[in-house]
Amino acid sequence: MLIGSPRERLEGEARVAMTPDSARQLQKLGYRCAIETGAGKRAGFSDDAYRAAGVTVVDSAEMLFASADVIAKVRPPEPSEVARLSSGTTLISLFYPAQNKDLLDQAKATGANVIAMDMVPRISRAQKMDALSSMANIAGYRAVIEAANNFGRFFTGQVTAAGKIPPAKVLVIGAGVAGLAAVGTSVSLGAITYAFDVRPEVAEQIESMGAEFVFLDFEEQQQDGAAMGGYAAPSSPEFREAQLKKFREIAPDIDIVITTALIPGRDAPKLWLADMVAVMKPGSVIIDLAAERGGNCDLTVPDQKIISDNGVTVIGYTDFPSRMAAQSSTLYSTNIRHMMTDLTPKKDGVIVHNMEDDVIRGATVAFQGEITYPPPPPKIQAIAAQKPKEKAKELTPEQKRAAEAAGFKAATRNQVGLLIVGGLAMLLIGAFAPPAFMGHFTVFALACFVGFQVIWGVSHSLHTPLMAVTNAISGIIIIGALLQITAGGWLVTALAATSVAIATINIVGGFMVTRRMLNMFQKS
Repeated sequence: MLIGSPRERLEGEARVAMTPDSARQLQKLGYRCAIETGAGKRAGFSDDAYRAAGVTVVDSAEMLFASADVIAKVRPPEPSEVARLSSGTTLISLFYPAQNKDLLDQAKATGANVIAMDMVPRISRAQKMDALSSMANIAGYRAVIEAANNFGRFFTGQVTAAGKIPPAKVLVIGAGVAGLAAVGTSVSLGAITYAFDVRPEVAEQIESMGAEFVFLDFEEQQQDGAAMGGYAAPSSPEFREAQLKKFREIAPDIDIVITTALIPGRDAPKLWLADMVAVMKPGSVIIDLAAERGGNCDLTVPDQKIISDNGVTVIGYTDFPSRMAAQSSTLYSTNIRHMMTDLTPKKDGVIVHNMEDDVIRGATVAFQGEITYPPPPPKIQAIAAQKPKEKAKELTPEQKRAAEAAGFKAATRNQVGLLIVGGLAMLLIGAFAPPAFMGHFTVFALACFVGFQVIWGVSHSLHTPLMAVTNAISGIIIIGALLQITAGGWLVTALAATSVAIATINIVGGFMVTRRMLNMFQKS
């Protein structure tokens, strides 16, 4: 069977559904590969690179559709492209069936089988085919870069001779794949980053990345936030009002807002309203990653950058993955290649469209002249809902005093027990050990005691904690060695002298390193 990838017709779309590397992998599955001339040019893949990978380069989309058994695309097909499909042909692309019902009806009439890469269920086994996650990851990263380009100020805080510059404050709304990618990029650039999501179970992920989760004191967030398939569910009017109230509180302090909230099959919810934009500082930036579905911000205009009356930049670009076309094409073509691997169990170049397979069934929206959308709900949640942790109860003054008394008694018992054990040990040592041992043991005990006090007494602000510890240990060694250097025969003297020499080298080297570190912070 022949897999063909046409050039994307949508203006500004630079991605391609097949790369030379993915074509080599598809050929190992037994398929022949073809591509329309110039399809990969904007993503950095020349026709010669495809030919070198064994791909046939055809002159037109008409020739490709006429000869291919499988059509792989990035964007949803144009009606003219669907008209070229025939019964038995398989189309694999992003499709968005909920928003393209007429297109789905047209595909059904052709008898073609349609696999929507945006409908791949979000379960563990399907992660390698999850094109939405692949593209969202790139979009989240690119959104922060675009925000930085338009913000015109530092993300991280700066302390300079001319004064102190505070770090930027970034709010990410929606902690899906795009949101987490944006959080990670923002934190790595040094911004103070906040994130909100209706699913409280993602709070740990956000906090583990160095950001702060914005909690709502609202019971629904603990109950209805997690939806099947790893997506957020629609919220009640009461929850929405509490959400908007929280956003209005923090809007004046936020420099950059990145919105990523989407609900499958619906328009993007409006979460950042015009009155919130109005109270933001001039020069602030809003990046709306939901612009293609209407946007999360009231002022968003798809594919445009506007500046509000108070100087806030609102960006509604819908082609963030396409702005990183080479990497996006590589990831998307890999997603398609994994889908083809599942569709070709025998690796003989023949598709087996198993509608009993959860992943294939979930992604198939039209099959053998029938519309199969919507699919059955997935059996496994992508993020299992977790019970909220119970808050620790505040103790009364009487309970605090009782707890302190119990702790003091327990500590006293432990100390008395240790003193008794230590006393018995010293009696046994004194009764059976030779006289010379006690002298050495006394030196050892004193060195350990002094070393403990020195280690914990050194301020870490003077030099690194590791340097403080190593210098203190070296000091203990010198003290013990000097006390022992004349206490025995030639062997003891030699060992003590060697210890003094080695410890001295370590101390001197430690202070030399410290001096070099301090010089780095001095003005030339």
